[in-house]
Amino acid sequence: MESEDVKLGGLLRECRESPALPPRFQEGVWSRIEQAERSGRREGQSWLDAWAVWLLRPRAALVGLAIVLVAGAVLGARVGARAARRDAQAHYLAAVAPNSLR
Repeated sequence: MESEDVKLGGLLRECRESPALPPRFQEGVWSRIEQAERSGRREGQSWLDAWAVWLLRPRAALVGLAIVLVAGAVLGARVGARAARRDAQAHYLAAVAPNSLR
């Protein structure tokens, strides 16, 4: 029984037709792979996904964190300066004319 299965398997493998590949098929496949690696984007990947992948790299994440920290410090300083100026004006006005505000 087993020898017949082996013979049948061999016959089936012999009669199986494999389609011929187009000319320069492997070269085309490798060139598409290299092009995808160079562009850094995978097929079907949106620009937002590509940006997120780039941002999640350690070096890019560090740069992004530094930018966010500097922007936060600048905005905080501006808001703090405005608040300090308003408080100074209110204190000055209260010192010069304390009864006119009440």
